[in-house]
Amino acid sequence: MSPSAASLYADRMSARPASPTPAPPPGVPPETLPGATTATRPEALQDGALCLVVTGVLSAVIAIAPAGTGSQQPAVAPEVAYIFAAGFGALLLLRRPAPVPMLVLSVLATFAYYTLGLPTIGVALPVVAALFAAAERGRLRWAIGSGVVVFTVALLFRLRDDPQPTGILLGTDAVTNLALIAAGIALGHAVRSDRERSAQQRRITELTAARARHEAQLQLRGERERISRELHDTVGHSLAVISLHSGVGADAAGRDDETVRRSLEQVRAQAAESLRELRTMVRVLRAEDDPRAAEDGTGTALPASASLPADGRQVRSLTDAPTLLEHARSAGLEVTDRIEADPADLSPAVDTAAYRVLQESVTNALRHADASRLEVEARVTEGRLMLRIADDGRGAPEGSGNRAAGVGILGMTERARLLGGTLTTRSPGNGFVVEASIPARLGGER
Repeated sequence: MSPSAASLYADRMSARPASPTPAPPPGVPPETLPGATTATRPEALQDGALCLVVTGVLSAVIAIAPAGTGSQQPAVAPEVAYIFAAGFGALLLLRRPAPVPMLVLSVLATFAYYTLGLPTIGVALPVVAALFAAAERGRLRWAIGSGVVVFTVALLFRLRDDPQPTGILLGTDAVTNLALIAAGIALGHAVRSDRERSAQQRRITELTAARARHEAQLQLRGERERISRELHDTVGHSLAVISLHSGVGADAAGRDDETVRRSLEQVRAQAAESLRELRTMVRVLRAEDDPRAAEDGTGTALPASASLPADGRQVRSLTDAPTLLEHARSAGLEVTDRIEADPADLSPAVDTAAYRVLQESVTNALRHADASRLEVEARVTEGRLMLRIADDGRGAPEGSGNRAAGVGILGMTERARLLGGTLTTRSPGNGFVVEASIPARLGGER
């Protein structure tokens, strides 16, 4: 390979992105994952401090301890004990990358220390830090097993070789060593449990925040869908009426000025009403988030009744049905209505939904059906609002089930479903029928 090619290859290799580190499972501290053996700078300082503390404590105990174990004379120079003390401390530097080897070597070093007859420093003291470190690193079974081995082996040898009374060996000494071993293991396990609990709490906090964001997105999506339905219902109906009257006026132009005048007046009135409703809708949607939404373009506050229906309501209701049906009559439809449902008997959401279903049905009859008659019926029966709108126009294409299975029909069906009701459409030959059944009162309302 030429030098230039080798250089190019090296540059490409160095430019490769590093493999991403996999995220730890929920509740698992990152340092316990396979390959997580490199200590950070603070952790390295902690390990070094622990090493020095253990070495210092053992050296101090060795300095004041009597030489030899019982009648046994040291097989090596007493100064070797200080080397062991340094070794016990140095082994703790392995507690993160290799906790089990560190623990095993500490136990073997303890046995070797007493085999050489070095000054007595207690059975548990040389290994208690190693037991703590192993339990803290998640090796609880190894820590318990090693503690049992150290305690049992030491007790058996002392019962065989130590001239002290058996009661002392099985009493104060045994209890002290056992308590120290148990304390080291318990403290290590407690530290690890606290760290895992903190990690789990952080994870729970993250998941809670993520869930809150997801729910906020769902609410935003639902609000957008609601606004979309409102705009479709409002603008769709208005444009259908405007289109119809514009066509009538265009046909009568030059022949019947009075018809043209009436048609243009209907177009103007419908356009003005649609604009008022759109302004009201936008103001209602924005009022909670922006107080300036209730101002006009110059910053002057608008009165509460601006752009609202005559009675000050901000939403449509079945009380507006006569006006809606009058638009249909002016467009040439023969309308028969039996609206017996009292809006006072309906939940506000049900009342508004009923109006929107009626509005969409009238719009469809004007726009798609080429109908001449329209029948509207609304009544409350056994706690449910029963709504029926039928026309005699063109029915749905055979096999389709819906005249226009678009936003309108789907929007009406969704409105009814969200309120715990149902909406069905059918086409009995000529004509189209919309039937809705919705609870008159939502849960908890009286």
